[in-house]
Amino acid sequence: MDLRDAIYGRRAVRAYTTARVPEDLIKSLLDAAVQAPSAMNRQPWAFAVVQNPSLLDHLAARAKSYVLDTLPVEGPLGSFRPSLADPAYHLFHHAPTLIVVCARSDAANVAEDCALAAQNLMLAAHGVGLGTCWIGLARDWLGLPAVKAELGIPPDHTPIAPIIVGVPSAPTPAHGREPPHIVAWKQ
Repeated sequence: MDLRDAIYGRRAVRAYTTARVPEDLIKSLLDAAVQAPSAMNRQPWAFAVVQNPSLLDHLAARAKSYVLDTLPVEGPLGSFRPSLADPAYHLFHHAPTLIVVCARSDAANVAEDCALAAQNLMLAAHGVGLGTCWIGLARDWLGLPAVKAELGIPPDHTPIAPIIVGVPSAPTPAHGREPPHIVAWKQ
């Protein structure tokens, strides 16, 4: 796939088939992720992969409960409350794979570096016909010590980008984008 097509065509997918993403394909996505640039070439990322369907359902339910309990009532995130309160709502959208991009240190710029790796992963997934969605609401819950221990994430690692991956069950329509907001351009 052409790079421009990947950038303009990638969407946040929230509806997946139950098809398992093969291990070699996951490894290919992770390899694309680590090609991202990083400050001082620190490459501060690590990855936790979950593909067990019952574990994913269990994690999604617990994360949803935590988010509902801790989400502010007011403000932009408060708008998620009705969805989260719906018993049928699955925080991971029934995706067959969760990849958590983690920072291995607290050095400067590690969150940005991990976000770059996550974007590479999502573009690579789109390039092979997979869908992805960054589930930002799950990040704080994934960072709880007990949850990190359960998933095998070392205590000194920080979850940055929880990304679900799978085969989209239908095309995801594009949302319009505003033109770039240029605040300055000095020549």
